[in-house]
Amino acid sequence: MARKIERALISVSNKSGIVELAQTLHSMEIEIISTGGTFKKINDAGIPVRRVSEYTGFPEMMDGRVKTLHPKIHGGLLALRDNEDHLNQLKARGIGLIDMVVVNLYPFQETIAKEGIKLEEAIEQIDIGGPTMLRAAAKNYRDVIVVVNPERYDQLIDELTAGAGKISEKLRFELACEVFEHTATYDRAIADYLKSQKR
Repeated sequence: MARKIERALISVSNKSGIVELAQTLHSMEIEIISTGGTFKKINDAGIPVRRVSEYTGFPEMMDGRVKTLHPKIHGGLLALRDNEDHLNQLKARGIGLIDMVVVNLYPFQETIAKEGIKLEEAIEQIDIGGPTMLRAAAKNYRDVIVVVNPERYDQLIDELTAGAGKISEKLRFELACEVFEHTATYDRAIADYLKSQKR
């Protein structure tokens, strides 16, 4: 049975439409946590949002290479809501549930398409935390909504509004499938590029 979303994590490279989605989430009293530029975009729109670093109690590190790789994030995503042992472990460690993830990835393909791009520049556009969150949420799609495609935001807003903060299992499954297709394409692009750089 679908549960009302209580907490959403938003971290996007492509910020189109994100303010409208965040406004909808806030109107439904859904807590929003976010990172870096996404936090600034939502905060500047006057929508209450909490930094991931405040939520985890751990600062961003290494020029943003380490932001969301934390048990408070992945425990909250991967816990099965109908598994009492999982929920007890979260409670014992002060970890809350995360019910929605909205993430799109560093623009690796766009970066390598630029003329004269250097290997070191391309490597910095290999997203680590984003795919990890996407895969965790998609694995747990029965309990977590995961959105990788900004073109889905309008549909998501419509379902949230009609369902009073709930999303159908049909859409959850579709979104999870879309995530694994997306991360597979992303990783294939990285692998192909790196193989082309062999020395």
